[in-house]
Amino acid sequence: MDKSKKIIIAGAGIGGLAAAACLLQEGYNVRVYETAPKLGEIGAGIQTSANAVKVLHHLGLADQMAAVSVKPKSFEFRLFDSGEVLHKVPLAEAHEKAHGAPYYHIHRSDIHQILADRVLELDPDAVVLNSTAIGFDETDDSVTLNLSDGRKIAGDILIGADGIKSAIRDQVVGATEPNFTGQVAWRATVPVEKLPEDFMDKIVAIWCGPKKHAVVYYLRSGKVLNFVACVENDSWTEESWTVKADWQELKDDFEGWNEEIQIIIDNIDKDQCYRWALNNRKPIYNWATKRAVIMGDAAHPTLPYMASGAVMAIEDAAVLMRSINANDDIAEALDMFARNRVDRTARIVTESTEHGDLYHLSNKEEFEAGFGKKNIAKERGEWLYSYDPMTVELK
Repeated sequence: MDKSKKIIIAGAGIGGLAAAACLLQEGYNVRVYETAPKLGEIGAGIQTSANAVKVLHHLGLADQMAAVSVKPKSFEFRLFDSGEVLHKVPLAEAHEKAHGAPYYHIHRSDIHQILADRVLELDPDAVVLNSTAIGFDETDDSVTLNLSDGRKIAGDILIGADGIKSAIRDQVVGATEPNFTGQVAWRATVPVEKLPEDFMDKIVAIWCGPKKHAVVYYLRSGKVLNFVACVENDSWTEESWTVKADWQELKDDFEGWNEEIQIIIDNIDKDQCYRWALNNRKPIYNWATKRAVIMGDAAHPTLPYMASGAVMAIEDAAVLMRSINANDDIAEALDMFARNRVDRTARIVTESTEHGDLYHLSNKEEFEAGFGKKNIAKERGEWLYSYDPMTVELK
């Protein structure tokens, strides 16, 4: 495609910035419009497997990622009370050898900063803040992004990377409410100096128990322990990641769980407990109009049970860039992107929901039987981690 085409991106989250960096690096004219008054990200840890890390390496970010990340040795699925290991997925050298790139834990704000720095290095004027997308208009010749303050931004292609409440999605596929799952997530971080010495190896520990589970791993070169716990609770419907909740409620949620979980919860800053409602949507297959397309959480919001939400957005960015490169016609480019992403992302959405059921079984016997029937290490290696968004054949 002609590199002078103007590409507009709504949303400067991880997906939007990854798409901007990929397209800017190819020489396209890109502008990102972001609601926030300054660039930044909230939340805690995310996981990036080889399939996403290959895109970040393509962007020249290998050193930056390595400097602030942790390479976990393995996933360990553990029984909530005894700590019995139900299943193990090797990571570290095994993951890198099998799939060609590292598996990283990284703080959400760190990866966001790394991507933002790369975008602004490629074009210091690429990001426009204080700009809330409310919809778009399109003709055969152009697309116009409408902003809440009345500005109208004309371009050739519009990418909606504006999250689960996407205004672009609402216009592309019709307005629908997200599906509240009846589950909420707690998140907190603990500086390692507050924990006993050699508290936990550099692994991902997934503690599975009745109607809830907890995921624990290190961030920031091992200086911080990340704690995320998902609990079946239909009384809390606040979606925001920035709403604090009562520490005692967190403590009560995990009464009777293993001592390791108690130590973590007891060392969490009682004023720094956050809780949000978990929402998702059923997979959809119509992501694009002639000149507008959605990606990331705008297209396929998912539960965090396969650690692949940000990974899918980063994959989207690379496949979208390649689809635009491969076609002179904009509608054909956007259709190629959607056609090559809908089935894979739908599988992530569906299997993440199923994993939630597996992690929340009732007792030891059910957990042993459930994990005994499912070889997570083999399955993820075969279809999730082995995918290379930079080289996969585009249909």
